[in-house]
Amino acid sequence: MSESLPSPRALLHLLFNGARAVDVVETALRLGLLEALEPGPVTLGALCERHGLVPGRLYKFLDCLESLGLVRREQPTEVRVEARYSAVPGLRAAAEAVLGAGSLERDRETYAWRELHGHLPEVLRGERSMPTEAFDWPPRTPAQVAGFEASMAAGLGPILETFRAHAPHLLEPGLRLLDVGGGDGTLAAHLLEWRPGLAVDVYNLPACEPLVARTREARGLGGRLGFVAGDFLHEPLPRGYHALCFVRVLHDWPEDTARALLRAAFEALPSGGRVLVCEEFRTPERLAAQFFWSYFLMGVDSCVSRLREVEHYTRTLAALGFRDVRVLPGPFELVTASRP
Repeated sequence: MSESLPSPRALLHLLFNGARAVDVVETALRLGLLEALEPGPVTLGALCERHGLVPGRLYKFLDCLESLGLVRREQPTEVRVEARYSAVPGLRAAAEAVLGAGSLERDRETYAWRELHGHLPEVLRGERSMPTEAFDWPPRTPAQVAGFEASMAAGLGPILETFRAHAPHLLEPGLRLLDVGGGDGTLAAHLLEWRPGLAVDVYNLPACEPLVARTREARGLGGRLGFVAGDFLHEPLPRGYHALCFVRVLHDWPEDTARALLRAAFEALPSGGRVLVCEEFRTPERLAAQFFWSYFLMGVDSCVSRLREVEHYTRTLAALGFRDVRVLPGPFELVTASRP
């Protein structure tokens, strides 16, 4: 982003023109302009010549990108085609991640957010909610379960990167890991492929068992990827594991429930056992990426969807009696702690 935040009025102008702004960025991505702009600076004339574009029209197009804080312009002379442009670092990757064909935002568009759109006063007064047939929490129907778990798997990229970086130090050969609320087993499958001596069981609602079985078969993991059916809201966590992980699970529940789950992990683990927590710990950028769910889940009271700061978890784990509480770096931080 640009060095300073836009004023409230400027921000609201941009928000009102959100659909047009997305059109501009998608076009820049599709035409290959971002590849030229990011290493920049590149002149308007060079961009026009390279891509067969009309200078006066491209100048206005680049004004749109500049107004979004995505492009910087230098105007050394009054000659329009000599204006030089540079994209902010990382723009192309960001555009691909947010606007690309397989992006999270594309997936989120499939949810029934229009049930709330235009009705937020009634939603905030408690007069209107998300219809349970459109979305329920926890997901109830097989279609809801499959759709939600597919969405969660699609958003695992940053988490996988973090786990891959630290797996050699955390997941020793022979270790048995329980992935609590582990969705369709996508994370577990990656861990098993990276660490041949590892065994992982996914602990989730019974409706998820066919999804994990499908992942197991597709990835050829055999008995190394197991499934344990259960409901952590009503049952103790299974024992017999060296490590338990909570990945994008705790922030969906009230604070007392999240704390109870970590306490249950403490009780289930043996001495020296380890708990791993990885999710979208609260930062301004992650809060922005969470905008859809913050909006959508206003109509679903049973799901908290509260991003918490990483310090919340380090304090909670220490207060519960865990030792050696650490925050490991990565695109999403990974919090680890050991049972004495």
